[in-house]
Amino acid sequence: MALINSVLGPLDTAEMGETLIHEHLLSSSTGIPQYYPELLDRGYMTTIVRKLKEAKAGGINTIVDATTLDLGRDVNLLAEASRRSGVNIICCTGWWTEKPRFLSGVPVDRMAQGFVREIREGIGETGIRAGILKGASDKAGVLPEEEKVLRAVARAHHETGVPIMLHSCSPGQVGRRQIAILKEEGVPLNRVKMDHSNDTTDLEYLYWMLEEGCYLGMDRYPGEGVSPRGRTKTLKALIDAGYKDRLGVSHDWSLARWAASDSLIGSPVKRKQINPHDYLYIKKVVFPMLREMGLSEEVIDSILIDAPRQFFEGV
Repeated sequence: MALINSVLGPLDTAEMGETLIHEHLLSSSTGIPQYYPELLDRGYMTTIVRKLKEAKAGGINTIVDATTLDLGRDVNLLAEASRRSGVNIICCTGWWTEKPRFLSGVPVDRMAQGFVREIREGIGETGIRAGILKGASDKAGVLPEEEKVLRAVARAHHETGVPIMLHSCSPGQVGRRQIAILKEEGVPLNRVKMDHSNDTTDLEYLYWMLEEGCYLGMDRYPGEGVSPRGRTKTLKALIDAGYKDRLGVSHDWSLARWAASDSLIGSPVKRKQINPHDYLYIKKVVFPMLREMGLSEEVIDSILIDAPRQFFEGV
């Protein structure tokens, strides 16, 4: 067992319980929650706490919030939500795919020190410490500024021992380049989770990342492009191949977002239609599919427990 950072202080991995390893309580943009709250879903904090309590009642004990600063990270909100709901929340440091222009002139090691500070000392004046590092690349591959962030994340990992989660584009096999960069930086790949891996059904690619030593984030449910059943068939194949303890299953789902959004999953009504179960979708929809596919109750009961705990322990 090990002590890791949660938004309310040190958390023993033995107390993580059922863990959703890639979620977002609130997705917006930098500064929106603090300065333009009227742009968000009305009563968003009440909604977040209510849905977290529902998840807690359904067995979910810990959530890794993957919201970086450029996605609207508000650690005070996360701490309040954790206190009011009883759900452990782990926040991240790092960057997503939107890179401010000023980053082009920042040396990698200086950027890394900012990430280290948020892990060791706390985020801003809050004293809340990040528990995981995040980098990101998408369909365009690893762009130059994203490579810089990735190398900074790697160096921050070496100083702190905190694990790494990577937003990746599995259909484009972008993880091949991300993994190569981390190997150049000397990062042990058992401390790396390649997220959005269930956006593809290409088992050859998924096996390759697992054999390299990575964990996989099977973390988009219901998801788009690949059906929930298709995603679950892929999950079952990886479990059958012996990788149960290296698969982080989650939703990549925001409990609150922009108000009156016209995007596919932006408005509350559309979100309810797509995922009526919020953070219990996996337990209410995916687990029954796995039972239909013949997976034992013993394995199903361990899916949300063993892999997240071992990932944070560095197993």
